Amino acid sequence: MSMDSPRRQRSGVRLPLWGLGVLALAAVLFLAATSAWLFDTVEGLASAWEVTDPDFGVVSEPAGQAGNDPSNPFANPGDSQPLLPDESLEPWSGRERVTILVLGIDQRCDEEGPTRTDTMMVFTMDPVGLSAAVLSLPRDLWVEIPGFGVDRINEAHFLGEVYDYPGGGPALAVETVEATLGVKIDYFATVNFDAFVQVVDQVGGIDVVVTETINDDQYPDRCYGYDPFTIEAGQQHLDGTMALKYARTRATFGGDVDRAARQQQVVMALRDKALQLNMAPQLVAGAPELWRIFQNNVRTNLTLNEVIQLALLAQEIPSSSIRTEVIDYNYVYNETTPDGRQVLVPVRENIRLLRDELFAPPAIPTPVLENIPEMIVEEEARVAVYNGTSVYGLAAATQQYLLDHDINVVEVGNADSATYRTSQIIDYGSHPNTTLYLVQLMGIPPLNVSNGTRPGGDFDVLIILGNDWQVPDP
Repeated sequence: MSMDSPRRQRSGVRLPLWGLGVLALAAVLFLAATSAWLFDTVEGLASAWEVTDPDFGVVSEPAGQAGNDPSNPFANPGDSQPLLPDESLEPWSGRERVTILVLGIDQRCDEEGPTRTDTMMVFTMDPVGLSAAVLSLPRDLWVEIPGFGVDRINEAHFLGEVYDYPGGGPALAVETVEATLGVKIDYFATVNFDAFVQVVDQVGGIDVVVTETINDDQYPDRCYGYDPFTIEAGQQHLDGTMALKYARTRATFGGDVDRAARQQQVVMALRDKALQLNMAPQLVAGAPELWRIFQNNVRTNLTLNEVIQLALLAQEIPSSSIRTEVIDYNYVYNETTPDGRQVLVPVRENIRLLRDELFAPPAIPTPVLENIPEMIVEEEARVAVYNGTSVYGLAAATQQYLLDHDINVVEVGNADSATYRTSQIIDYGSHPNTTLYLVQLMGIPPLNVSNGTRPGGDFDVLIILGNDWQVPDP
């Protein structure tokens, strides 16, 4: 699978102070209407001056008043108050589902090098059905990272940065989530700890009900040491530092899964705070400080126009149409890897069902197996089979098996790794009947079917054989 959108380039345009207030209001609308993670507010502010992919640690001071700047679409000559033309505030015009991957970056000791993700949330919004959902993925989820084999999902961003993957860590993280869930990710936002702490402090803290007392004497500090953390059960008011610890600690029975649920609890608490009547003026007053925070701590490929348009669309979504879910122990089970790591192995069928509920993909025709061979003739799909295992000759044997079942296999070879645990299908076009036939013929989980745009050869559908596959006896 490959990314379709190139990384956007920097622009030198800066947003005036009153424009920051407008953006802050738009971000509050976005957050309040969708119950999305704090990071969605952050990503909007970060992209305000079209710097959609800044480096962490680069700080720019906000510009002064717009004055008579004709290049500013919000400028109101001779007036310090903004004039907002209607054409600048058109709602989102697209009719396709919009999906954003939010990445919380585990950045410590003022590091500037590659980092892992501490949080992964997928936010999706349906502009036609006016519904939204947030899905949290635990960091220890054991998945295929395209091109790098099986690993924890939080390694994807790190590997993308270390190996200069096209688009960097965010691109590989996006591709990994796309391959895991079988959904298309349109945008990303990466945020470090500082943004979270400082923004919670900017809104005056949040209120949560802690369901159990938590004592974490090994809570990590910002420099690979420990910063013991304790919080009592009951109603608690948390500042930014305490909110971060509450959202990050894994010192409960459910570990990583419990933590993902607490992060969504923080989402709702922040939403409640943003809905208070006096929060919008407070955020407007603090806009310059927010602007400084976000420029320094956020990377995203969302632009200002996209944020405002999404905000206007999001405010139309009723709270009853917003759903939050966590990939918890209904969808994973604990396992220990051969090198002793504790991971969460996905129950793919259960995740697929949850995925279908949240993301509502278009219905795919499901004709009976006997009729599919006739239907795939019209698709004329050229199929390649790559061996992702150490079993010699498996691709060639599979080719013959598929040819016997009228699949047009035009190429065989070796995959980029011999450690694929499960088989994968990548459709570089639109061949739903061919992929469905392969799923049923080879017993490949539907969750392992994804789409790509740039095949590595003269074929339309690629099968990567994993260690779960063996050619059936004649």
